[in-house]
Amino acid sequence: MNLLCSRSVGCYTELNLKHHFQAALAALCLGAFAQAAFAAATPGSSTRPKDTVIVDAKTEAVIKGGLKYLASKQQPSGAWGFSGDEQRRQVAMTGYTLMAFQAAGHLPGEGEYGKNVTAGMNYLLDSIGPDGLYNMRSDGQYMYSHGIATIALAELYGQTKSPTMRPKLDKAVKVIISAQATEPGHEGGWRYRPIAKDADISVTVLQLVAIRAAKNGGLEVPQRTIDEAVLYVKRCQDERTGGFCYQPQRDPGFARTAAAIYSLQVCGLYDDPMVKKGSTYLFDNLREDHEWFTYGNFYAASAQYMVGGDTWQKWYPKMKDILLAQVVKQGDVAYWEARGRGGVGPTFCTAVYTMILAMPYHYIPL
Repeated sequence: MNLLCSRSVGCYTELNLKHHFQAALAALCLGAFAQAAFAAATPGSSTRPKDTVIVDAKTEAVIKGGLKYLASKQQPSGAWGFSGDEQRRQVAMTGYTLMAFQAAGHLPGEGEYGKNVTAGMNYLLDSIGPDGLYNMRSDGQYMYSHGIATIALAELYGQTKSPTMRPKLDKAVKVIISAQATEPGHEGGWRYRPIAKDADISVTVLQLVAIRAAKNGGLEVPQRTIDEAVLYVKRCQDERTGGFCYQPQRDPGFARTAAAIYSLQVCGLYDDPMVKKGSTYLFDNLREDHEWFTYGNFYAASAQYMVGGDTWQKWYPKMKDILLAQVVKQGDVAYWEARGRGGVGPTFCTAVYTMILAMPYHYIPL
């Protein structure tokens, strides 16, 4: 999350920017994209009117400490993920970490960590094979990593327009387009493997955000692919609670709802009643002990940021207090240990939480 800098997002070609997005949202999740794929603003410019949500000195020190920690954990290959589940999912971990650096204003070759961003970007590009698949194709949850990595690359391409990036990124995007489910009841969604007969909200949202970012960056994406994905996401809402389900007609949950309303916003549905009900559901179900706390807030913070106004001004302080209470500090280095079922590891948690804390910089790219 985090990125819609402008409303020229394509699902409904909405150019009537919301009152609090004057020119472009300044890409958030992925970090500080000077011109995030979703952004139409200049580097560092904010698309929202001034608000009371700022990064205080204590929080800024933690953000800097988080970036320093992440930089220290980068592998010689340019990847992130040095043990356990993180090592097995280096493609996804690298995508998340690149977003954190971008959220704090670091682009390829620019800023204190420009070299780290360049190395991570090159790792992902080098991981894409001739068929458009990343080099972890045996992963049982392959499309999850494919989506995260493609979001990161699409955002970077949107900012840099590097001609060397486009051919490989285009191949990765084509994999997503071809993998969209067509089976009745699941049409428009995606599942964990490139050939899907069903779908779920978690994988679908990643692919939808990735192709939306790619389309904003100028790559060819059929509008029908996006529109059908939006319809799938909408079918996953539980009308009674306003939350979203893993699959239609199942129980709603915090992380699923956050992912769903974020993806709808990325596609221009900022004021859709589904988004508003989902935002309320997130407030009603925010708990520190949630097993998918890290993953859920990767989306939730971005979604509430885009809702803006009082919603964001209430959400950010809550999250900041939670994250600052959990951070581990060693000198000028800061990181978070994994908690709960979806914690994965310290690289993942530190990347996501650093990105969230940096959102008031208005660099959001997702």
